[in-house]
Order: sequence, then C-alpha cells, then structure tokens
Amino acid sequence: MKRIAFVFPGQGAQAVGMGKTFYDSDPAAKRRFEQADDVLGFKLSQIIFEGPEDELKKTYNTQPALLTTSIAILESVRELGIEPAFVAGHSLGEYRCRRCGNSAQCPDSRHRKDRK
Repeated sequence: MKRIAFVFPGQGAQAVGMGKTFYDSDPAAKRRFEQADDVLGFKLSQIIFEGPEDELKKTYNTQPALLTTSIAILESVRELGIEPAFVAGHSLGEYRCRRCGNSAQCPDSRHRKDRK
C-alpha cells in the first residue's frame, strides 16, 4: 500500500490561474472560492484566476489566495477518497496543514493568519 503526503507551500508559491481547474470541474471547490469572496468582501477568486500577477503578489491577497486554493483542492481530493498519511506545511502552509488535520476550521485559519 502506498502512503501519500500532502505538502502545503508558503507565500511565494502563488501563480495566476492556480486552482482554476478545480473551480471549473468541482462544485465543492467552486463553493469554497465563492465563500472566500463573500467572507473577504471582494472577488479574490478573480485575482487568483485572472490576475494581474502584481495584485496577486500583494500579501493582502496572496495569503488568503493560497489558503483558499489549498483548501478547495484538499476538499476536492478528499471527495475522491484520498487521505494523506502525512502532512507538512512551510510558513503559511502550516495553517493549511493544520486544516488538513482538522485542527483548524477555515475561519480560524484566516484569523490566525491575520495574527501571524
């Protein structure tokens, strides 16, 4: 039996268009992006999918973009029955890693990110 690890990157791993395939193909992922837009009060998903890159690179946008994209993909993968044996996160990725292990819900993760 193969064991799978999920690794969550930190700031600097963002790219315009990240997560778009999941948004387009998975209703649960789409809902997660829409939820982030509603909670934040602006169209983060538009910045993630269309840029411009300079706007996505702003910490104010990068951190919730990476969180939202990672959680959307995580939920999509879990719907397929894929669970990790190990999780790891670098820098901001540690919050997504904790979410993967269910030790923090998304609003908690967002709050903790704001305090970091």
